[in-house]
Amino acid sequence: MRVHADEAALGAAAADDATRAINDAIDARGVANVMFASGNSQFTFLDDLTARGDIDWRRVVGFHMDEYCGIDADHPASFRRYMRERIVGRVGPKEFHEINGDALDPGSECVRYAELLRAHPLDLCCLGIGENGHLAFNDPPVADFNDPVDLKVVELDAACRAQQVGEGHFLSVDAVPTYAITVTIPALLRARAVLAIVPEARKREPVERALTGPVNPSCPASILRTLPHVTLHLDQESAGTVDVPE
Repeated sequence: MRVHADEAALGAAAADDATRAINDAIDARGVANVMFASGNSQFTFLDDLTARGDIDWRRVVGFHMDEYCGIDADHPASFRRYMRERIVGRVGPKEFHEINGDALDPGSECVRYAELLRAHPLDLCCLGIGENGHLAFNDPPVADFNDPVDLKVVELDAACRAQQVGEGHFLSVDAVPTYAITVTIPALLRARAVLAIVPEARKREPVERALTGPVNPSCPASILRTLPHVTLHLDQESAGTVDVPE
């Protein structure tokens, strides 16, 4: 766990770690497979990462970890649009594989994307922690540390839907889709390296639960502290009074 002075310092340090992991994979195999999170908490990190000149993005294959069911890629809240605007349009990776939230058969879309992930083992997963402790859209009611599948359709809980309104993506809770496709927790954490990028005071309570509470799906992010290949980046606001290990 690393606690930084502010969000700018957090974003820069996380971008340093991400750059190192990406370049190590490119050096070893000629390509880096990377999964990215969306959400307002990732803005500073992605701004820093995509502004650097020391990554050969032509050797990066990108993925994202969730998408709402029933909205198209041009919807203002679509995570496909987020990825196009904040990664693809800026750096032009070799490939970027999108989850089609408006697929007619969401179950088949889960299978299709899972096959892509199996064909491109992740070198790096950059994720956040939700206000309810979720990882991707694995909210407490549906999170499973031993999920047998790599993607699934989930019903979003009330806290998750309220967060989407609070971040300005929807005008009301009623406008937030009820269902989404998400990469599951085992598939997220199967990456060779995982960076949890978690700024802002609104994340203080889930961070505290993740670091000091029981390790169980009531706080999905609690699993992170059990894994040696996970680095948690916090700022002073998100860390609060949690003790920092020496």
